[in-house]
Amino acid sequence: MTAIGIDLGGTKIEAQVFDATWAVIARKRCDTPQDYDALVAAVGALVRWADDVTKGTPPVGIAAAGLVNPQTVLALTANLNATGRPLPGDIEQAIGRSCTYLNDCRALALSEAVFGQGQGHGIVAALTLGTGIGGGIAMDGALRSGPTLTGGEIGHTSAPAHLIARHDLPVRRCGCGRIGCIETYIAGPGLAAIAAHLTGLTVTPRLIAAQRHAAMKEVWGIWCDLTADLILTLTLTVDPDLIVLGGGLSRIDGVVDDLTAAAAGAQMGDFGMPRLVLAAGGETSGARGAAYAAWQAVTDV
Repeated sequence: MTAIGIDLGGTKIEAQVFDATWAVIARKRCDTPQDYDALVAAVGALVRWADDVTKGTPPVGIAAAGLVNPQTVLALTANLNATGRPLPGDIEQAIGRSCTYLNDCRALALSEAVFGQGQGHGIVAALTLGTGIGGGIAMDGALRSGPTLTGGEIGHTSAPAHLIARHDLPVRRCGCGRIGCIETYIAGPGLAAIAAHLTGLTVTPRLIAAQRHAAMKEVWGIWCDLTADLILTLTLTVDPDLIVLGGGLSRIDGVVDDLTAAAAGAQMGDFGMPRLVLAAGGETSGARGAAYAAWQAVTDV
C-alpha cells in the first residue's frame, strides 16, 4: 500500500509518495502561494500528481504548522494565509476525498516514534526549536488527541518566573495573544531578543551559536536554562522515554550536550532526565509522519 505525505510550510509545499516499506519513491515541491485559493489549488495539484505516480488514490496526510479548531474547523496559523479559513475541508474538496491533517510537530513525533530515534520506545516526545516552539507526543506508535486538539502546543506554556526575574528579562506578548509564553524567549527570535536585551546588539541565532563560548556565553546560558525548564515541564507532565529535538536551533553543534547538562541541573534532586536526541528523519519527517497517520486512519491500526 502506498501513501501520500504533504509537508505544507510557509515557503514551500512538498509532496512525498511512500511505498509499502515507507521509503520515498517520488517527491515534488512548489513555492507556497500567498493567496488562499491558490494555496488550496497548489495542494490539490500536488495530490493529483501523486495520484498519477501511484496510479491510484492512496491515503493523504498533511503536516502543517498551526492548529485547526475542532469546534469551528477553522485554521489558526502564523505562516500560512489561512487563519480563519476551513483549510482542511477546502483541501478535501479540492482533492475529492478525505485527508488527515495534523500539526507538523505532531507529525515529527509520530515519524520519529515509528521510523526514527523513538523506535522501540513506548512514549516519545518531540520538541521543535525553530522560529516557533512546538511539540508532540506519540504513545506506542500512535498520536493521542483530546477534545481541543491543542495538546503539544508547549511553546505556549508560561515562561518560568524565577528565571525571567533572575535575568531581569522583559515579559513579552506572544503572537498567540497571550503574554509570557516560553516561545517568546527560546524560539529563534526569542534567542535574538535575549541577546539584544543583554548586549544591545542585533544578532542572529546563528551568530549567537558561533560565539556561545565567547561573547555570547551568558546569552547562550540563559537560553539553555529557559529551554531546560521547558524540557523539565515536559518530563514532569509526560515522563517520556526520550525527547527528540527538531527545528533549526536543534542543528546547532553541541546543543544536545548543552541542553542535557542544563536539564539535569533543572530536575528535582537526582531523579534523572529522559535522553535528548536529534531527529533522524530530516526533511522526510513531517511528510512521513502525516502519511503514516493517514495510513493508520484507513487501516484502523
